[in-house]
Order: sequence, then C-alpha cells, then structure tokens
Amino acid sequence: MAVTIKLKKFGTNLISRPAGKEALLAFSSELKKIKEKEEVIIDFEGVMVLTPSWADEFITPLQERFLKKVTLIHTENPSVEATLETLKEARRAKEAMKHSE
Repeated sequence: MAVTIKLKKFGTNLISRPAGKEALLAFSSELKKIKEKEEVIIDFEGVMVLTPSWADEFITPLQERFLKKVTLIHTENPSVEATLETLKEARRAKEAMKHSE
C-alpha cells in the first residue's frame, strides 16, 4: 500500500521556509492516517520551482519519519534536482557531525 503526495496541490513555486512549514501543517491530518508500513510517494509533477528551504520544511520531516519508505517521483525538473541534491548533502553533513561528536 502506498500514499501519494502531489506537491503541485501546494503550488507550482514552492519557495519559502514558512510556506513549507505551512504546507506540512496543512497536510498533518493526512499524515496521521499513514500507517508505519506504508510507502510514501512524493510526486513533483507540475512543480516549476522548489527551493531548499521549502523542501527542508516539508520533505525532510517526512523522510525522517518514514525513513526508507519515501520514494520521490517526477524529479526531472532542474530546480527539483538541484534542491534534492542540496538536501542530500545537508543530510550527509549532519550525519558526519553526529559521528564526530
């Protein structure tokens, strides 16, 4: 079983930290319905602009909560690709800091 989150319902330009936080808050009632074993699919179709700040507020908490069960689809847009790479690098840096403490 999988749950698909179509990001374009939050807009085509996903650009600020407050907007990302607001989107996650608006989606929180749906999140409560997702069972632990379900896969979460995040669909970027129709998203024109995605910034690291918006993605960090919306996508990062989902990835932390559902761990390996998050799948990203329709990520071909250059803005989406660049942002997802930035998030990956930030996650790696965070992990490296944890291990060096």
